[in-house]
Amino acid sequence: MISEKKSEFPEDKLWFTTRMRTSESRMPRRPLGLLILAFVAVLYVFALPAGPLGSWSSVLATLASILHVSPSRLPHVRDTQSTTTTNLTSDGRTTDVLWDKYSLVIKGQRVFIHSGEFHTFRLPVPDLWLDILQKAKAAGLNAVSVYTHMGLINPSPGVVDFNDYRALKPLYEAAKQVGMWIVLRPGPYINAETTAGGIAHWVTSQVAGELRTNATDWNAVWQDYIQGVIRETVPYQIDRGGPVIDNEYSQFPATHAAYFEEVEDVYHNSDIVVPLTANDAAEGQNWINGTGSVDIYGLDSYPQGFDCSNPTVWNPVVTNYYNYHESVNPGQPWYFPEFQGGSFDAWGPTAPGYERCRELTGPDFESVFYLNLWASNAKLINYYMLYGCVQLFFVLFCASYDYGGAIAENRQLTTKYLELKRQGLFLRSSPEFYKTDHIGDTTISALAATGSFVHITILRNPDTGASFYIVRHNDSTSTSTVDFKMNITTESETVQIPRVASAITLNGRQSKVIVANYSFGLSKLRYATAQVLYAGRIGSRDVLYLYGDPLQEHEVALALNGTPRIRAQSSSFQWHTMSGITTVSLLAGVEGLVTLWDSDQQLILYSDTATAGTFWSPEIPSNDRSDFASYWQFGTNTSILVGGPYLVRNATMVGSRLELRGDLNESVRLTVIAPDNVRMITWNGIPISPDVNVASTITSLSNWKYADSLPEVQGDFSDANWTIANHTTTNIPFKPYYGDGRVLYGCDYEFCENIVLWHGHFNATEETKSVNLSINGGEAFAASVWVNDVFLKTSYGNSTNNKNIVQETDEVFHFPPGSLKYGEDNVVTVVQDNMGLDENGDDHVDDEKSPRGIRGFRLNTGNFSEWRVQGKLGGYTNFPDKVRGVLNEGGLYGERQGWHLPGYNTSSWTARELAEGLPSSSAGVGFFVTTFRLSIPEEFDALISFTFDQSTQPYRALLFVNGWMMGKRVANLGPQYDFPVHQGILDYHGVNTVAVALWAMESTPITPTLKLTVKDVYEGGVGKIHVNNPGWSAR
Repeated sequence: MISEKKSEFPEDKLWFTTRMRTSESRMPRRPLGLLILAFVAVLYVFALPAGPLGSWSSVLATLASILHVSPSRLPHVRDTQSTTTTNLTSDGRTTDVLWDKYSLVIKGQRVFIHSGEFHTFRLPVPDLWLDILQKAKAAGLNAVSVYTHMGLINPSPGVVDFNDYRALKPLYEAAKQVGMWIVLRPGPYINAETTAGGIAHWVTSQVAGELRTNATDWNAVWQDYIQGVIRETVPYQIDRGGPVIDNEYSQFPATHAAYFEEVEDVYHNSDIVVPLTANDAAEGQNWINGTGSVDIYGLDSYPQGFDCSNPTVWNPVVTNYYNYHESVNPGQPWYFPEFQGGSFDAWGPTAPGYERCRELTGPDFESVFYLNLWASNAKLINYYMLYGCVQLFFVLFCASYDYGGAIAENRQLTTKYLELKRQGLFLRSSPEFYKTDHIGDTTISALAATGSFVHITILRNPDTGASFYIVRHNDSTSTSTVDFKMNITTESETVQIPRVASAITLNGRQSKVIVANYSFGLSKLRYATAQVLYAGRIGSRDVLYLYGDPLQEHEVALALNGTPRIRAQSSSFQWHTMSGITTVSLLAGVEGLVTLWDSDQQLILYSDTATAGTFWSPEIPSNDRSDFASYWQFGTNTSILVGGPYLVRNATMVGSRLELRGDLNESVRLTVIAPDNVRMITWNGIPISPDVNVASTITSLSNWKYADSLPEVQGDFSDANWTIANHTTTNIPFKPYYGDGRVLYGCDYEFCENIVLWHGHFNATEETKSVNLSINGGEAFAASVWVNDVFLKTSYGNSTNNKNIVQETDEVFHFPPGSLKYGEDNVVTVVQDNMGLDENGDDHVDDEKSPRGIRGFRLNTGNFSEWRVQGKLGGYTNFPDKVRGVLNEGGLYGERQGWHLPGYNTSSWTARELAEGLPSSSAGVGFFVTTFRLSIPEEFDALISFTFDQSTQPYRALLFVNGWMMGKRVANLGPQYDFPVHQGILDYHGVNTVAVALWAMESTPITPTLKLTVKDVYEGGVGKIHVNNPGWSAR
């Protein structure tokens, strides 16, 4: 959260400050494959360029005036002497995206791709994609990496659907508006902890050949999907560009390489012209040379692994990144398509939860491990995940995909985001860093430090001489604090720094970038042991913003220019000038924002680290309405500094009016550093709003209506319309264990998704005592079994923090006395949960073809006469809900009838509270439905969750909100009980329908509870959010 510390301000007319007030009533607060760089100015390396608050004119007269700097329009194309570009490589299809051993060169500009992962299919409200892109841009990122999901886009043979949240055009348009490149990763296999790794479910049963090889039937089935991605993308390329191919795959055996080459050929024979890249899951040297090789190789790395149980216990940094790169592809820029930005959480009672994942990969991790990437000279980096969001529909791991990212599942900014922003603004400010040679580390004498406990890597720009010394502990896991001095090379000499301060201090698990001969605007920084947040020109002045730990000493040396107005006068600052270079030593204890130097040519600022995290640097787009108007380096080089708000989304200049848009969550002091031609500032366009008690608009969930959703176990139920399960062959390679030759796998009958019901008919005799069933549902599944209307028991899968995994069970179910009808038809009913199809890997051939269903069946005597199966209505070919998509529904009776949809008439149902569970404490499935109204003003972004009880009970619950399946509560295992639901799914201005499909897995009382929780409220938001929640119609 933004620090509430208030800065000390000088008395001259430097700052624009005001108090801005919001509501006082806030609630308590993988390794992928062929990629391409394209544009909209979409850059695919696939890259795309991707209320009332407001006018303060009524209060401006009472406020300090804006910083006085002369207006000066910079050229749109960045003048960066650091970006000398010669000996560039192309793919032979475009000159808009080139590269050399240093970085990409896009339209003549050297670019550091600084990206975060975001999957639009996990946020099924296209209007909110702009929110995530704006937050990524505000953090200093210039790209997002995006998977597309074949299973959603190509749900059945011959159907390619880019409507609604499956669309690409809204993403490309939003990215173009914000000024973000897109790294598009279409797969078709994406991994991503999603069912079948993203491969369409119908493929897993209809293709006989091995998936992800050059098998002819696999080749045939991915063509429609890839061609669809190409068609949607071509109009948005930087120069008719191109996408990714596959994910985390080895080049061997030859069938893998041949497959990659086939996908590449499809792109090369289309209007896709930008470079293709691939990511190697480990240092396997895949896709660099030989069949299937790509233009730019990339490496994935997750150094902390995926168990967050002990978040203070670290693995050390990987130390061979640079040497590995130099040994395998030294002529290409060093690319990390996926670097650890968090971790998935697992099912099970000992799963640690995402807050521990956020701690494990928190600000300290970002400081040490992200800068270690920089030290390896990487210039294309993507953090997986920036924003994880919801694990919608199918859940191979925990039902949430928050991932411990810098942006939480409910879209809230975390402490990780603040550190990411500090790093991002430094990179955006430092074009000299985009082209550096790796000079060496502390093993060479010129870099000697006064202690063996620190490790220093030096990178140097060969054109300008700017040097970047990246410092960490030798033992990167160390929690000790150390002091040291180090040698640096300035323009004319090698010196030991600091020269006045006693030492450089490195806290435990901290890394720093110490710059030397560093440019900011037209000025040069000799060196600084403090960190750079911002460097550039605002108006006609060179502005430098430094920051550091308030308990440490820092030092900066530079030539001060211009007529001074302020020079910091305090015992905390020591000034020494020699030969035109002024050294300022900052003693420990400096907090808040301080002006070190203010002249008509320069502004030098310093703050503590926390205060730096409250600052934003929105770019000012050019006014020429070009495709690249919002792109840093291309359409604009103009930015400002704004301190205080929770978020600054963007800034525009209209004449002398500076228009800021953003979000507030508390009273803040606003600090704006902008050109002096600004005469008015607006915030979200209109006057500051009065307090609004959003929490008062949230009602409790009550007045539930109930209906039984398992009539299939009753004797008068007819399954005549169910599908006869009589296949005797299957393309799924994992064959049945026992039975009579019939194959009972749901996907073979078009029922791959969610809960599937099975009926086994048999004629019973007095000798019929039991049935033996082997049931496969995936990690942490469950299956409940009845004979006629008598509950037998539930068979449980398992997961304990991704250990002790049970994906299938084999059990004998005994028939109690009186449960059978001798000489008549009897029915075994199996209610089987499908937790998603497995992912694939090099050692797991065709695991995506998971045998979900019944792998073995036999009575102790006699045979089953018939098996029938029912999954979601229409199967994967004729499912009725095309908006919410193929993965939204399962086979429960209530789902098939549409009880979860808005507008279904429940007036004849029984009144029964959810906390009462099922009648008579019986095992079974019931539907509970209620409605509630929201009335939240449009200019507020309220983060709302549906929160179940945290108890351990034998029930599962599917949560539907306005027809969307937004969560699966597995109360017997956990860990998730809180399910964020976003505006757009929720109607903030109308009636909302909530349905809970409650599956009681034992004949015992269960007492589930569900409530609405407001996590936080922000004035501002992204603007109008459209609702697309189709209502009930007869099925």
